[in-house]
Amino acid sequence: MSKSEDLLAYIREGRTMTREEKLRLIVQLSIPSILAQLSATVMFFIDYAMVGHLGEKATAAVGLVETTTWLMGGLASAVNMGFSVQVAHFIGANDFEAARRVLRQALVCSFLWSLMLSLVSVVIHGELPFWLGGTADIAHDASMYFLIVGLSGIFFQMEGLGGSMLKCSGNMKIPSMLNIGMCIMDVVFNYVFIYMLDMGVKGAAMGTGLAELITCGLMLYFLIVRSDMLRLVGHPGSFRPKADTIKTAFKIGAPMGLQHLLMGSAQIVSTIIVAPLGTVAIAANSMAITVESLCYMPGYGIAEAATTLVGQGIGAGQKLLTRSFAYMSVGLGIMVMTVMGVLMFVFAPELMAVMSPVEEIVAQGAAALRIEAFAEPMFAAAIVANGVFIGAGDTIVPAIMSLSSMWLVRLTLAASLAPTYGLRGVWTAMAIELTFRGVIFLVRLFSGKWNKKI
Repeated sequence: MSKSEDLLAYIREGRTMTREEKLRLIVQLSIPSILAQLSATVMFFIDYAMVGHLGEKATAAVGLVETTTWLMGGLASAVNMGFSVQVAHFIGANDFEAARRVLRQALVCSFLWSLMLSLVSVVIHGELPFWLGGTADIAHDASMYFLIVGLSGIFFQMEGLGGSMLKCSGNMKIPSMLNIGMCIMDVVFNYVFIYMLDMGVKGAAMGTGLAELITCGLMLYFLIVRSDMLRLVGHPGSFRPKADTIKTAFKIGAPMGLQHLLMGSAQIVSTIIVAPLGTVAIAANSMAITVESLCYMPGYGIAEAATTLVGQGIGAGQKLLTRSFAYMSVGLGIMVMTVMGVLMFVFAPELMAVMSPVEEIVAQGAAALRIEAFAEPMFAAAIVANGVFIGAGDTIVPAIMSLSSMWLVRLTLAASLAPTYGLRGVWTAMAIELTFRGVIFLVRLFSGKWNKKI
């Protein structure tokens, strides 16, 4: 048994943990997840760098539909978490058979959901670039990129489910290693499809899809065959969805899905606000978002650890320990992302230069990143606190808070500032909104209302 698994057993057994043991457990669970999140960001970073060298039109084509692909991914993630949080609670209560029962139903429901999302992608891909304000010169590449990514959504969904289930059981290493491997494969496949086979933007989507397919197979193998707590081989049972499990998954996942839908829609509206600023602005905006993710992905890694710890703590009925994990995780997230924000501010021009050789794109993107750097501490608070709330199954109120912040603060400010200040105005609105969101999430965290389930 690894050190982290040994400490996780303390939660299920109700044993006392010192402050040092709690912090060590948070860090041990966070590091593999942070590395996986960073590797995924590096994958997108390299994707953009490869596409960026095809020219600003190719970059704009990918950037135009990027927010919509995030929306589809968010909807997939919401369904997965609706089941994974239940699994974390059952594991915390030492009821592994109930956890497997939820897993079987999750495999069926998530697969059917992914088929529906892929069908939607097929239906809308042709018109989507024009709906987003794109011009005819980039519409074909944008629609083909979105179509291929949408069809690959089945692999993304099932790979995400496998990883989420393993993480909620406390196994961070396997999903993290596989995600890092996926990034490496993506780079290799992209090089083959984009340059060797001269497929351009379509090649970038195909490379990513193939990497996701292979990773999906491996992730499900480690979940279904090899996992100590969740393997289904040797543990027969029904895969038929049950009303109580679906109802609980809906209660947890529906607010998250609605949040992803409306947040994704807000991101799309933000893209529409940026689109009239021109091709250079579209490219600079999408590239800067990718660079910025290098800064905030460690926060998501810590948030995943928080979801696991809070979920198992609630399942074990340990209220004080759960609250302690929540506070320490958020504090660690703020510290890490503050350091990342400083680095992003200092090296913004160099990071953008890796993405594109076009000087104007680099200049606009670097200016945007330096504005955003000041929001990173509170952005961390929002990210990790949300991970805490998800682990507790508290998703409705945080979703309302996020949506209100995004639609009433960010988009209102962005629409007001963009005509006068251009891309800088859009990113100023983003920085103000993220700071506001972090503050209100901290208020809810310290109020303790999320911890009422115990």
